[in-house]
Amino acid sequence: MNQAIQVFLATMAQADIAPEEPGILELILDADIIVQMVLLVLVGMSVACWVIILNKWKMVRAAEQSSAVFLEKFWASRRLDQVYDQIDRYKGAPVAMVFKAGYVELAKLSGGEAKDGGVAPSGEDNLVRALRRARTVERTALARSTTFLATTGSTAPFIGLFGTVWGILRAFQKIGATGQATVATVGPDIAHALIATAVGLAAAIPAVIAYNFFRSRVGVLSTEMDNFSDDFLNIVKRHFRTR
Repeated sequence: MNQAIQVFLATMAQADIAPEEPGILELILDADIIVQMVLLVLVGMSVACWVIILNKWKMVRAAEQSSAVFLEKFWASRRLDQVYDQIDRYKGAPVAMVFKAGYVELAKLSGGEAKDGGVAPSGEDNLVRALRRARTVERTALARSTTFLATTGSTAPFIGLFGTVWGILRAFQKIGATGQATVATVGPDIAHALIATAVGLAAAIPAVIAYNFFRSRVGVLSTEMDNFSDDFLNIVKRHFRTR
């Protein structure tokens, strides 16, 4: 019994005097300057991606909600000028901006105001171009900054891999200089290398997920704009074409 107690006390004593394992921050501060630069670049890319993700989420969500409200208002109204008078309420709706461009062009073709029988068939080409141009502008605005997400998703793992390769190279250099391949010799450099890989993946994974998510949502909004343009042209052909 006394022997077991002595063994237990000896084990506890060894645990008390065992050196503390370095934390992540200590490993980063102790890393090579190249690895630190790699980590700094990856952290900067990750922060930029999260800023873009949050802003783009608010923008896309507002665009979806505003477009739904505008379409409900548009189809419930019997006059285009009434919808146009309230267009400022739907500035965040891409479909509303397409309607605005179409209505302005329709008013020009009709002589200042959209009236029945005021557009010649030859003038419909101008209306088609105006609607197409408005759709392009809105798609560009919706997709702005998402390219950075795609770039981060494709390059961050390779930047992290560069830091990993550099850390392993440093470990082999120490082995060659000391002639010892102990954990104490190469462990810190390998840890630095693995941190670079982990940070690279941490930056890339959310960026790829967010890029695919926003690409899908922007695609839905683009389809809504295309469908609305076709419907708007049909309305013009039925009610505004000169005989």
